[in-house]
Amino acid sequence: MSSTPDIPLIDVAAWRTGDDAQRAALAQRLDRAMQDSGFFMVSGHGIDPELSTRLRAAAKEFFHLPEGVKEQYRTSVGGRGWIRTGDEANAYYGEDVDPEKADLKETLTFGRDFRTGDAAIDAGYFADNVYPAEVPELKDLVLTWIDQARALYVDLLEMLATALGLDERYFVERALKSPNTFNINRYPALSVVGRAKQGQYRIAPHTDWGLVTILDRQPGYGGLEVQTLDGEWATAPFVEGAMTINIADLLARWTGDRWRSTKHRVLAPPEEAPAEELYSIICFCEPDMDQIVEPFAPPVGGGVHYAPVRAADYFTERNAAASVGGIGVN
Repeated sequence: MSSTPDIPLIDVAAWRTGDDAQRAALAQRLDRAMQDSGFFMVSGHGIDPELSTRLRAAAKEFFHLPEGVKEQYRTSVGGRGWIRTGDEANAYYGEDVDPEKADLKETLTFGRDFRTGDAAIDAGYFADNVYPAEVPELKDLVLTWIDQARALYVDLLEMLATALGLDERYFVERALKSPNTFNINRYPALSVVGRAKQGQYRIAPHTDWGLVTILDRQPGYGGLEVQTLDGEWATAPFVEGAMTINIADLLARWTGDRWRSTKHRVLAPPEEAPAEELYSIICFCEPDMDQIVEPFAPPVGGGVHYAPVRAADYFTERNAAASVGGIGVN
């Protein structure tokens, strides 16, 4: 086992335009990485870099408003609006969350503007977005970014299905009515939040919950680390203009652990750069909430058995586990 995770750079444009042999080679390469790290990077993804620049600038304007102004938009994990520093504590599923070591970040969180027609699912997973009146340009920027990310999501699902030997539309057809959570995370500087407690991070070690995460990140001292197969931590590679992609718990479960939903973390604010402030843009992409996830049998699946689970039930449990302080979801 290597302490260097296998996180390749894959050109989505080559997938879109390649012949059968080229697409098969990309899928095979992706399968190897999903067994090793659960992470890869993509170029040719179609998300406008200027859009990300403008979105970060608008989010920064909001995050630097007075706390009292931001408070009117406050929500909890799973809601829509502003998640205050101290209200979310990520941890690996099944491990205790220590409220004293809440994540050193604040978040603007939005969702897909969509309705399935199922009243219960729509109320729980397609709540109306909350846009700060103080930064009116955020709405169009957020909705445009989500649209571009969901177009990429289709490509990623097709690639992943092909890598498993399935019909390329297998996952796409099971995510047509799916929600997504769209977060803009501010990781404040050390000079703002102070030195982290022992075992406290900008985001604590955790796995993501759904199918696929699309991450537009900024490099820094206090950046992203991925847990390797031998349990060590390694800095995730960064390529300017590329998106970082990882698969999440429900997809790993679907594959019977053929693929890894890998623990990752964002390091605490560094003493080497006390003024470092980073902004990440993240789209957590899910299956349809009424989808039953049951592991594939070998040879497609890895042979680990999990009981069938309805996606909405899984997410309800995970949202509750990550919340600190007990404020209600809007």
